[in-house]
Amino acid sequence: MNPDTTRRVTIKDVAREAGVSPTTVSHALNARGQVDARTRARVEKAALKLGYRPNRHAQRLRTGEAHMIVLLSSMPFAVAGGPSRLGFLMEIAAVAASAALDRSLALVLAPPMESGQVPLELLDVDGALVIEPSAGDPNMEYLKRRGLPVVAIGKPGGARSAVPYVDIHSAQTTRLLLDHLYAQGARKVAMILGSAQRNSYLEAQAAYREVVTARRQPFLLSLADEVRGEDGGREAARALLAAHPDIDALCVPVDAFAAGAVKAIAESGRRIPQDVMVATRYDGVRARTCNPPLTAVDLHLEQVAHEAIDLLFDHLRGDLSRRAVAGPAADLVARESSARKSTGG
Repeated sequence: MNPDTTRRVTIKDVAREAGVSPTTVSHALNARGQVDARTRARVEKAALKLGYRPNRHAQRLRTGEAHMIVLLSSMPFAVAGGPSRLGFLMEIAAVAASAALDRSLALVLAPPMESGQVPLELLDVDGALVIEPSAGDPNMEYLKRRGLPVVAIGKPGGARSAVPYVDIHSAQTTRLLLDHLYAQGARKVAMILGSAQRNSYLEAQAAYREVVTARRQPFLLSLADEVRGEDGGREAARALLAAHPDIDALCVPVDAFAAGAVKAIAESGRRIPQDVMVATRYDGVRARTCNPPLTAVDLHLEQVAHEAIDLLFDHLRGDLSRRAVAGPAADLVARESSARKSTGG
């Protein structure tokens, strides 16, 4: 059976099995009210048989007690961390923490690990926000096994995933970058993406294929291992430039890979942007402090974080009516790395 479609056992199921009311089940399992010993034993037996686990986050919402959520990214530290100091993750965390407190939610930040897998069993949380999970993401699978409400920031990887999410429009963002590079005079654009099965990568690849096919240009894609971080982008760019010396632009959505690609371009004796333009997705520290500064995209992460908290709060309260929320449209932030026309190159 697909774990995404497994129905959670409810207090009503236990009540039906034990032959009592849901209120009696609640009192019996929470040591409240007057419940005789035999009835309590019957309820406990029914709960054990059905595998019932009390919905602690719903209980806490009803009683007004503090409850806790976790924000995590399963991307390895080499991509999510490094010189950016967890930029993408921290930018969302700063807003999400404030928005969560407005709803009496405490937010725990789980920093990215070398492997990408977070030891979530150490955290007593009631729900989670997960940034761009890949297909089969071990963090997501663990959270779902625990029956916790989860909201993804970015559509989850895997066609069968039933996890609610805030859409960050990866295909449209990719087209925005590609259209800009071509408008600046690019004739042969290559792309570097991560090899993980993240939806953002899959959407970016599909959008890139559509654009170059429509322009009757070659499909030049290199996939890099996220664990390699900047070195992965550097190696991928070096190989692409060696195999196709006439490449004059690189679209590199992962900022860590983009920083590595800049190094490879310089090592090949080429100039940015005169010989090769570079554009990335996330307008973070890596993009702004790179030499030259990288053209990037403002994803409006403040609004994205608010939308994600709102959606998770709905699910914590048991309101499952919304499964997907459209995030804001991205805006291009043009910088020196693609300013070929303005420099007369």
